[in-house]
Amino acid sequence: MKDLSPVHVRTLGQGARNVLALHCTIAHSGAWSGLAAALEGEATLIAPDMLSHGRSPDWDGQGDFFDLATEAAVAQLTEPMDVIGHSFGGMIALRLAVEHPELIRSAVLIEPVFFAVAKQDAPDLMAKHDHEAQPYTDALAAGDMALAARLFNRMWSTDDSPRWPDLPERTRAAMVRGVHVVPAVEDVLFQDQKGLLSPGVLDRAAMPVLILSGSRTHPVMPVIAQGLQRRLPDAHCAVVEGAGHMLPISHPQDTARLVRQFWQDVGSR
Repeated sequence: MKDLSPVHVRTLGQGARNVLALHCTIAHSGAWSGLAAALEGEATLIAPDMLSHGRSPDWDGQGDFFDLATEAAVAQLTEPMDVIGHSFGGMIALRLAVEHPELIRSAVLIEPVFFAVAKQDAPDLMAKHDHEAQPYTDALAAGDMALAARLFNRMWSTDDSPRWPDLPERTRAAMVRGVHVVPAVEDVLFQDQKGLLSPGVLDRAAMPVLILSGSRTHPVMPVIAQGLQRRLPDAHCAVVEGAGHMLPISHPQDTARLVRQFWQDVGSR
């Protein structure tokens, strides 16, 4: 196994509940700061930076990126913990729940980008998504990472999100740095390369699961959430009103309220 010790890990908050927090593509572990503050006193978030993100080193293009990200996350599971994952981080969280159920007490999947679910359940909506994604897909294929990051960010933002020129240069540079991992996980997200949708596989994730979506997100995301709810043994969905795909960053208080209620419900069983 590749040495993952250089991966940077940030600790946020001070609470009795240890939570593994997995950020989305072209973000970093600091994206959990708002949620950690909203959960202050209840949870300690252990948040690794993926390779090519945050303070972790760049991915050298060798090996399977999804495997490397999953291995880095597993390294933080020193005891049974709760996990929260956003977007691609939600995919890592789902895989942890399937492959290491003894170490996952509960899982919160925030807008998990498991497009293979939508391809099965709503192929028309997936076709719409693919059409809208074509510009940044073309930019990636052309090697124009700056344009790809800009278009990728715009597609997953809402109308009132900051425009690309208004973002700090450091933020834009970080997005450009990380966007090259997007095509590296395409087969995982769109074709279910790891076989998570194979018969019986998701049954292994028997712990309580909460799947969160924003009410203003891309229409394919609720389809994925509902599809996972039907396929997982103990899952339910909730919606953060007024939020888009970036809901843990844009609506940390509302997200925290739903997460806190979920943990309370789990604890009362």
